[in-house]
Amino acid sequence: GAMWRGAAAGLLCVAAACLLYRGFEPRARLLSAAELRRYRGAPGDPGLYLALLGRVFDVERGRKHYGPGGAYSGLAGRDATRAFASGDFTPAGLVDDVSGLSPAELLSIHSWLSFYRDNYEPVGKLVGRFYDENGAPTEALREVEAAIEEALKFQAESEQKKQQFPPCNSEWSSTKGTRFWCSRQSGGVHRDWAGVPRKLFRPGSHGSRCVCVRSSGAPWGQPPSSQHSDTGDLDDPHLEQYEGCHPLAEQCVL
Repeated sequence: GAMWRGAAAGLLCVAAACLLYRGFEPRARLLSAAELRRYRGAPGDPGLYLALLGRVFDVERGRKHYGPGGAYSGLAGRDATRAFASGDFTPAGLVDDVSGLSPAELLSIHSWLSFYRDNYEPVGKLVGRFYDENGAPTEALREVEAAIEEALKFQAESEQKKQQFPPCNSEWSSTKGTRFWCSRQSGGVHRDWAGVPRKLFRPGSHGSRCVCVRSSGAPWGQPPSSQHSDTGDLDDPHLEQYEGCHPLAEQCVL
């Protein structure tokens, strides 16, 4: 909950991780949209800034990208968070409205924010959609941060599912039909077992895909014990055998 997060943030600061947040503290500079517009890197401008989710960064070091004539000059002097997700650099796309973005687009914004934190100097906050005039996060910022957290969680779960059920290798030929088979690196997942092909059905989505399933040992995430049938994940309710294939064959021709 929020209380725990507050306590955790306090502990982080003790561990000198507060460095991460320097420049995002309340005493950091607060800029208005009009002030930020002056920082587009043109002759006579006081500097070259951009904002992402209301956080302002000094991108002078990236002048060839963000300065006048640079491929990303449209991002300078404003918060164009939406463009980082959509790639739309028209005036209609260079906005800070993030409503209706997909989880993948939110993850893109998240990785750009990490990129700027790692590579550029934070200046302060932009007063507007994401921070109020005291520099406190707005409801809009809290909503998008919660949505990003949700997307990160979903991504981690998908990653784990891929470790448990790596995709099969497959090839098709007009004479032989489709061949599915499993190897110790099929689906780009390097492991010490090959597994056997099965159809995996995902709740809420139509159709199935071919995955490799461990056929011995305890089920995924379970400690070895005498209670298991020693058939790995073969009993998972989302799996189905391919008709006309031996249940334990490492390859299958349909």
